Amino acid sequence: MASHTLTARQYSILALVALCAPLGDTCLSRGMSALPPLSIAHPATLIAAVFTPWIAVGIALLIGFFASYLTALSWADLTFVLPATAFGNVIVALFARFWLHESISWQRWLGIALITIGVGFVANGPALTERPAADGSKPAPEEAA
Repeated sequence: MASHTLTARQYSILALVALCAPLGDTCLSRGMSALPPLSIAHPATLIAAVFTPWIAVGIALLIGFFASYLTALSWADLTFVLPATAFGNVIVALFARFWLHESISWQRWLGIALITIGVGFVANGPALTERPAADGSKPAPEEAA
């Protein structure tokens, strides 16, 4: 199994994957906490909520997450990219605690530590699994984007 080293650009994409979703989710939470409870039975209120500033920023960040996620999947395995999204749970907890001032139990902090350890294990593996060529010959090294 060959080792695929990542470029600075690829690390940047993974950083966007890890940061855009938690920032987007945190902005959505901040925006929704300022609104009264909404119901799916009243779609006009849901549409109006989309245009409030914090929610609009959250949606834009989540679009950024999706774009960077798709980009990462174009050059790395799902089993490598997905843990970057899992690490977002760590970032969400930190934002929730220190920006939204939410209380987080020790059990959740323990879960966050376990996620961090798991992401560390995955990050040490190859970003791309080598697949044999269709004709049975050894595959040529792939150029990463």
